[in-house]
Amino acid sequence: MPHEPSAFRALLLQHAEHRPDDVAVQGPVQRFTYRGLLDEVESRIARLQSEPPGAFVVVLDNGPEVLFWDLAALFAERPCVIVPSFLSAAQFRHCLRQSGATIVLCQQPWTAQLLEQGFAQHQPGDFWRRAHGAIAMPAGTAKITYTSGSTGAPKGVCLGAETMLRVARELEAASRPAQPQHYLAVLPLGVLLENLGVYAALIAGACVQLYPQQQLGMGGASQVDFTRLLAAIALSGAHSLILVPQLLMGLVTAIERGLMRVGPLRFVAVGGARVSPSLLARAEAVGLPVFEGYGLSECASVVALNRPGAVRAGSVGKPLPHVQVRISGDGEVLVAGSTLLGYLGDTPVSDKWWATGDLGHLDEEGYLYLDGRKKHQFITSFGRNVNPEWVESELTQGGVIAQAFVHGEGLPRNLALLWPLDPTASDEAIEQAVQNSNAQLPDYARVHTWRRLAAPLSDRDETLTANGRPRREAILQRYHTLLSDISL
Repeated sequence: MPHEPSAFRALLLQHAEHRPDDVAVQGPVQRFTYRGLLDEVESRIARLQSEPPGAFVVVLDNGPEVLFWDLAALFAERPCVIVPSFLSAAQFRHCLRQSGATIVLCQQPWTAQLLEQGFAQHQPGDFWRRAHGAIAMPAGTAKITYTSGSTGAPKGVCLGAETMLRVARELEAASRPAQPQHYLAVLPLGVLLENLGVYAALIAGACVQLYPQQQLGMGGASQVDFTRLLAAIALSGAHSLILVPQLLMGLVTAIERGLMRVGPLRFVAVGGARVSPSLLARAEAVGLPVFEGYGLSECASVVALNRPGAVRAGSVGKPLPHVQVRISGDGEVLVAGSTLLGYLGDTPVSDKWWATGDLGHLDEEGYLYLDGRKKHQFITSFGRNVNPEWVESELTQGGVIAQAFVHGEGLPRNLALLWPLDPTASDEAIEQAVQNSNAQLPDYARVHTWRRLAAPLSDRDETLTANGRPRREAILQRYHTLLSDISL
């Protein structure tokens, strides 16, 4: 077994021996000590080792069971794919076909897709199996994580165990000053950031709370019942969790309105998309310990992170010790030291430096600042470069607007398509939110004209990626007439 997995397994055993009564995993019904966790994982390792080689696909909701199988695959050195609950049926079929999976563990209604791909199940609860030659993948692949991508077919990113666990170790070290001992997994475990967050909590010897997404009020890529989510956070007694910006906005707003307290929260990491400086200022004002970070699946999720004692407002923090970051001549962020082995179906990656596609800069003290996506930047007719994600994050983190799409390529003024958090919100309320956002932006980046969408952007009509990011070309095509009308 490679060094990092061996050391991780030894650390879990150490927790079991030195703290036999400490709870490692808390689910909706059962809880497991570290000794119980290891027993559950060991029995699953034996089952996986008795199966023919090939990728192992896990399609389970958050809970202890998905973690047991994930760790078993890691220690059995079997490539594993945890399928996020928000993937569509077509994307699930793509994952099965591209990964060359030979066994699938599935409790969700994907029977038609599995049968179509040649799988059979001998009895309920058993693996779905198929006699299928394992496909070639980069040597050392421990996990295949699927990015949302800009098209309907997600990319399979192949990562090694050494790389992933090195990131988890650095995440644990970064949060250690806050001493979090209760970690609530809010995102699906199929999201690599959450997966490694759970590993980091186990490295710390903390209690990981894993509850079904519905119990947390989470539905698909972008549907959230904030009442249920906030209640779950409050009742969990969590010291730490990982959020995306939209979830952070809901938490901050609830604290501002006196609907909940900061409570025992000590370390709230936020990533996945740009966070508005105004939202971070609001979090600080209510005493919520928020630490913004940056990463991407191709670099094993986390590259940089603000952390206790090392916070720089407006930045995504300093690069973690396991990576090197530099900025190319055209402003692109390049990363070395923790990169993918390759994409499924492509040749293995051999370059030391990974071009992230993100624009950014480093200050004199080594803090990293992001300036948007290289390919999304547009140029106005006045020759000013604008990154729409910057403007969209300001629009959507004020508590009124849920979705924003900003466009201005070759135009004298910037246009926006908007969908409010409350569908009954008045145009006047949306206009005020736009003006509040504009007040935080330079004139060339402000929204001059907007229209309310007739329906929210969605992964169902392919205007959003599976994890909720705008598919820009699809939106431009779908709303071409509307955008043309408001540009006149």
